[in-house]
Amino acid sequence: MIATIDHHGRTIKADLSKGVDISIALSAKGPRAWYVDKAVIAPVINKHFIGSTALGGSVNFNNVQMNPHGHCTHTESVGHIATENFPISTALVQYFFLAHLISVNPDEVLVESDWQKIGDSIITKVQLQTALKNKIPEALVIRTLPNTIEKKTRNYSNTNFCYLEDEALSWLAAQGVQHLLVDLPSVDRESDGGLLKGHHAFWNYPHATRNHATITEFIFVPDSLSDGEYLLNLQVASFDNDAAPSRPVLYKLL
Repeated sequence: MIATIDHHGRTIKADLSKGVDISIALSAKGPRAWYVDKAVIAPVINKHFIGSTALGGSVNFNNVQMNPHGHCTHTESVGHIATENFPISTALVQYFFLAHLISVNPDEVLVESDWQKIGDSIITKVQLQTALKNKIPEALVIRTLPNTIEKKTRNYSNTNFCYLEDEALSWLAAQGVQHLLVDLPSVDRESDGGLLKGHHAFWNYPHATRNHATITEFIFVPDSLSDGEYLLNLQVASFDNDAAPSRPVLYKLL
């Protein structure tokens, strides 16, 4: 199905039958971070009911034990760091955006941490500026290199994973990028003393808060998609929470 969209005076066409899902589904085999155990999906079983057809029940009726931040692709609002209640369900007021996909090979640097120097993997402002070449999209999708399938199952806890420098996130906010999607557990360093400088910078919290900006983490962009411009459909589960599982889909422009 070919869709034609008038986007701020520009006519955009995309085949909505050929979307590429860049989410990682929730499962016990999926990735995890922040020291959580594996997600659990299991049938309700009690003396009155068996919630599994494999076990003789009439329907499959599972409980799901998970954490949006730790187990799957998720989208978060400024409520993630704010003292105010701002659930993700109120952050998005539309669901289609012009997006730009870039691939970045992070810089390796030595960072002073307490009593030792630690090798950090960082995405810098200069790298973003170079990759975007003055094209500032509504939504930015970042694929880190190397792009291994292991991203879909890795336990990131206590690995000092790649992150974005807060100057890079400040720059994105200043340029008006509204939605940031990354294939990392977080835009911030795994251990930063609870400062979350990058999150604060991207949302301009608390002084000029960008209430409708979002951050989506734990995506996976297949190598079949080349860098460039796409139509993004960002669908988020309706949770009354700072974050919820989400399913971003990219469509090539015609």
